[in-house]
Amino acid sequence: MLVAQQQGTPGQVDGPLTENPQYNQKSKEQKAPSNSAPPRSDDESSSEQTRIDVSPPKEDASAHPDGGHVADDVMELHEWNPMRALKDVEVGDYYFRAGNYKAAVSRYREALLFKPHDATATFKLALTLEKANNPSEARTEYEEYLAIVKDGRRVGDAKKALARLKKQ
Repeated sequence: MLVAQQQGTPGQVDGPLTENPQYNQKSKEQKAPSNSAPPRSDDESSSEQTRIDVSPPKEDASAHPDGGHVADDVMELHEWNPMRALKDVEVGDYYFRAGNYKAAVSRYREALLFKPHDATATFKLALTLEKANNPSEARTEYEEYLAIVKDGRRVGDAKKALARLKKQ
C-alpha cells in the first residue's frame, strides 16, 4: 500500500496516498465525539457500578428453616446427559438379567440422576425394586412412572403391579 508523507515532518506517514491535498488536514482535525466518556483505567471495571448482591438476606435461614439450605462445599450437581442415562439403563438391564438386583437398582437410580423423569428407567427401577423385595419403594416408583406416562405400553403392567403390591 502506498502512503503519503506529511509535508511538515520528514519520515512521518499519514494515511493512504490520495490526490486530495486536504485529506491529511481533515484527518488531523477529526477528534473524538464530545459525548464519549473518557477511557477507563486498566484497574477499574465497568461492572463495579452494576454489580448486584445475590447473597441471601440476613436471618434468611432462620426465617425459612425448611428452605433446603445446603453448605456450599456439599452441593453436588449432575448435568443432564441422556446418553449417559441410556448407558446406565443398559448396564442395569445386564445386572437385572444376571439376578444382581442391588447393582441394577444402583444403575437405574444413576440413570435418573442424569435424566430425571425418564419413563424407562423409572419403570425398570420399580420392577427391580419389586424383585428385590422392596415393595414400598417399588410402589412409589410405579406411581412415579404412571405420573410420567399417561398412556404407554407398560401402563397396564404398572397398574397391575400396583394392585398386586397393595394386596400385600
